[in-house]
Amino acid sequence: MTKHVTHWIGGKPHDGTAERQGDIYEPSTGTVSGKVDFAGRAEVDAAVAAAKAAFPGWRDASLSKRTKVLFRFRELVSEHRDELARLVSSEHGKVVSDAAGEVARGLEVVEFACGIPHLLKGGFSENVSSRVDAYSILQPLGVVAGITPFNFPVMVPMWMFPVAIACGNTFVLKPSEKDPSASVRMAELWAEAGLPDGVFNVVHGDKAAVDGLLHHDDVRAVSFVGSTPIARYIYETAARNGKRVQALGGAKNHMVVLPDADLDLAADAAVSAGFGSAGERCMAISVVVAVDPVGDELVGKVKERVARLKVGPGDDPESEMGPLVTRAHRDKVVSYLDGGVAQGATLAVDGRETPVPGDGFWLGPTVLDHVTPEMDAYRDEIFGPVLSVVRAGSYEEAMDLLNANPYGNGTAIFTNDGGAARRFQNEVEVGMVGINVPIPVPMAYYSFGGWKSSLFGDSHAHGMEGVHFYTRTKAVTARWLDPSHGGVNLGFPTSG
Repeated sequence: MTKHVTHWIGGKPHDGTAERQGDIYEPSTGTVSGKVDFAGRAEVDAAVAAAKAAFPGWRDASLSKRTKVLFRFRELVSEHRDELARLVSSEHGKVVSDAAGEVARGLEVVEFACGIPHLLKGGFSENVSSRVDAYSILQPLGVVAGITPFNFPVMVPMWMFPVAIACGNTFVLKPSEKDPSASVRMAELWAEAGLPDGVFNVVHGDKAAVDGLLHHDDVRAVSFVGSTPIARYIYETAARNGKRVQALGGAKNHMVVLPDADLDLAADAAVSAGFGSAGERCMAISVVVAVDPVGDELVGKVKERVARLKVGPGDDPESEMGPLVTRAHRDKVVSYLDGGVAQGATLAVDGRETPVPGDGFWLGPTVLDHVTPEMDAYRDEIFGPVLSVVRAGSYEEAMDLLNANPYGNGTAIFTNDGGAARRFQNEVEVGMVGINVPIPVPMAYYSFGGWKSSLFGDSHAHGMEGVHFYTRTKAVTARWLDPSHGGVNLGFPTSG
């Protein structure tokens, strides 16, 4: 029997009949494992209405009550982390260990949000005028929405909803229709944790569901993670409808390897950051910039490591890389191999030759060498297990290459020269920088987000920027009359 995934509205599964549905696949076999209901305007309206009705009570809930629910949710997710990881692996294709790491990173944001009593402290100034105090308070926005991608169906929603809910908002999540089950399981865990009905809702679907949220008058803010073209569309559409927006877009993350670097460390990093989760992540290293004369030696070390990678089903404990999420996406990624060679690159490792089981959406780790900035493999966000190697003659040439790229999500440098590393972190026009680490992902108490075409809006995800995104500041000026003077005005000016 195939599974059936439906919406979560008002604290329970939706009991309506879907006019449209989508297939859920098992990527390692290529077979359909279930159906997911697609929301139309009626389902979106119902979810937003449930969130709107729940907002006054949740907004007025004490900080101690909110944190009690958050702590309980954190414990439940921790208890069910293996279940969530296997659920993600079965629909996305990533190996279970990758999926477990995703759950762990999401939990870090929940733990950050558990500190909301401290994070929501405002400012206070006493006696700004005679017996007059001024202070600021942070208040929730109302109903907020999150639109999230297929590659991290647990972690990316957790960049959003723990902070939003902790701040007193109510939330509507529109996850990817490709791997929808984890979002509903998290909704069930929220309910078990004691979250009031309607505070967290889930609607599945495609563009119709997205547009329903972007145009809804009662949705105050929208958070998004996905490709740059869709991020731009989300930002322009939601902003035009008067909403606060944070839209995180695509990436083309470069890793610069200087001649003095530890090449074994750099090769390990290139392989783990390039092929983890089959390269389907916005923080994957997709371009290695080898600064002369280390290119040949570095590529040789990468090839040695790639040859040892075990590609197989996500639920096989020995697998280190799983399949891609859909057949169409796999075929698109494969097109860059012959296209790269036709444009002058060298296919150092051909992932099509990797032994794989069955008829799933497979492509092994691939290395394209001697890639140049004019090639499609360099310019496009491939979002798959294809690592491009670009040769640079100097540090300055490598820096010019990075800063000319329209994306600015993440980057890394490998060097033993502290001065070069410091210069790099100051000069590179990228939002997140790693030094001798493969994936420069900040912790939950720092914000996540890039620059340039990798971000539309002003706020990054989670951290204190997340708290400020999900709240608005109210400034209060208060004057109290002194009873000992008969309640008379003690001199506060009436204007100015």
